[in-house]
Amino acid sequence: MSAEPSLADPTVTASARIRLVTMFTGIVTLVVVMGMGRFSLTPQIPLMIADGHLSLSSAGVLAAMNYIGYLAGALHVCRLRQHHARFLKTGLLLTALVTLLSGFTSDFLLQSVYRFLAGVGGAWALILVTSWTQRVLAQQQAPRMSAAVFTGPGVGITLTGILAGAMTLLQVQDDTAWRVYGLVALAGALGVWRALPDTLPAGMPSSSATLSPALKKLLVAYTLAGFGYILPATFLSQMAHSRFAEGGQAALFWPLFGMAAIAGVLLVIAFAARINTRLTLAAVMMVQGAGVATVVLLPTAGGLLLATVVIGLAFLSIMQLSMRLARESAGGHLARTVAVLTCGYASGQLVGPLVSSASVQFFASLQPALWLAAAGLVAGGSVILRTRF
Repeated sequence: MSAEPSLADPTVTASARIRLVTMFTGIVTLVVVMGMGRFSLTPQIPLMIADGHLSLSSAGVLAAMNYIGYLAGALHVCRLRQHHARFLKTGLLLTALVTLLSGFTSDFLLQSVYRFLAGVGGAWALILVTSWTQRVLAQQQAPRMSAAVFTGPGVGITLTGILAGAMTLLQVQDDTAWRVYGLVALAGALGVWRALPDTLPAGMPSSSATLSPALKKLLVAYTLAGFGYILPATFLSQMAHSRFAEGGQAALFWPLFGMAAIAGVLLVIAFAARINTRLTLAAVMMVQGAGVATVVLLPTAGGLLLATVVIGLAFLSIMQLSMRLARESAGGHLARTVAVLTCGYASGQLVGPLVSSASVQFFASLQPALWLAAAGLVAGGSVILRTRF
């Protein structure tokens, strides 16, 4: 009778190393492209408005440029048939570089171009690194590590929030802040560069597979989730600054959002064996809708605090649960399904800032847009609740 493999077994050690390296590479990649490349704009908006480089309305346009790029990148990946690893690395490096370059101009048009490029690169990197990590960690039978990759955006948001708070105390201007985010992003990209794959296997996203009726409904719900969360995620720091005269207090809300997002992912991991994915996703979307509505219903510091925690807890949980539901329903076409779902999410994110700009333009307030966002999340949860996967 053979003995069970011990931790000293080189096969076990090599397997453990593959799992850890894959997980941390995925997390750091998402920290760079999401936390730094995309969500650094949230704490930057109040700084750029204070420095006279943005208005609340033009901030929505700037955010929309990022999401237009994100949608373009996601659509491109859906049709990509080769060089997947090359686009993963290019997207990671491109996002870091344009974030750094944003600190060397105050021109709105150039900033818009940089936000667009950050969106394209972010979509390339996010979809491809997600497909790669999920594939490798599934082969390694490491479902918890696979789920832990989704903490990456939350870690990135927390990091941008801490950096933003420190720079607020130091009274740093927006151009210097962009350079700090860019340097951190570049350091992260270079740190994982050698761990990224040189080639990616067949079965990565392509346009050859079609979605089942149930997955099409998941696409609708996930698109509504992108629309619903993006308004508070984009304007949270600005809303906090409008509630507090002291910038230091306002700066606490963004890292709190990030920490709540990480906690949401960890809660799903902890209770993964006990929950029904479909029912949990529907419930979390509706709860996030209530969190968005809280911003309007309780226009106080306490209301904003409650909304920040609730929206943050649900943010990455929705992404994680949607991908888990897709994995359970997509058969052998998970990579294609991830790409298509990301296109839908990107479309929702794109509409959000445009709606916010229209809301400010016509009503001089974000409240109508926030009501629509809350309704969209509740509607998305209802779609999931009524669908059998």
